[in-house]
Amino acid sequence: MSDSPHEAGQGPASAGPVFDTLAAVVRILAGLGLITLTALVVAEIGSRLFFNSSLHVVEELSGYLVIATTLFGASLAIRNDALFQVGFLYGALPARVKQVLGLLYIALAIGICGVLIWHSSLLVMSSLSRGNVAPTALMTPMWMPQLLLPVGLSVMTLFLFERALLRLGIGGKR
Repeated sequence: MSDSPHEAGQGPASAGPVFDTLAAVVRILAGLGLITLTALVVAEIGSRLFFNSSLHVVEELSGYLVIATTLFGASLAIRNDALFQVGFLYGALPARVKQVLGLLYIALAIGICGVLIWHSSLLVMSSLSRGNVAPTALMTPMWMPQLLLPVGLSVMTLFLFERALLRLGIGGKR
C-alpha cells in the first residue's frame, strides 16, 4: 500500500489555490499543444498521401509544440513529485535524510532554472532587438518560440517553490 497521495488517487499535494489554478492552466495548454501537434502531423501525412505535397510548416510548428509540451509536462511532473527520483534508493533512506536531500534538490533545481531563465531571456531579448526570424516558410520571429524557454522554466520554478513550501510545512493540503 502506498502512502503517496498521488498514487492513492487523491492528486498532488497543493500549497494553495494559486498553484492549483496554475496547474490547471498548464494542463490545458499542454493538452491543447498535444492535440494541435497530433492534428498537424495527421494533416501533413494526409497532404503527402492524398496530394503528394507537403504543408511546409508542420516541421517548424511541431518543433515548437514539442518544446512547449515537454516543458509544461515536466512542470506538472515536478508538481506531482514524479520527476528525477530514484524511488528504490530514496525510499530506503531515513525520513530526516529524505527531508534534507529533498530540500537540497529543490534548491539546486531552482538555482539551475534561474540561470536558464536568465540566459534564455537574454536570448529572447537579443532575437527581438535584432529582428531575427526563422529561415523557414513561416519566417517566425525567433523571439516567439524562444519565449517558450523562460516561460516553461518559470512555471517549473514555481512548482519547485511549491514543493519547497510543502516540504517545509508552510501552507498546503493533501
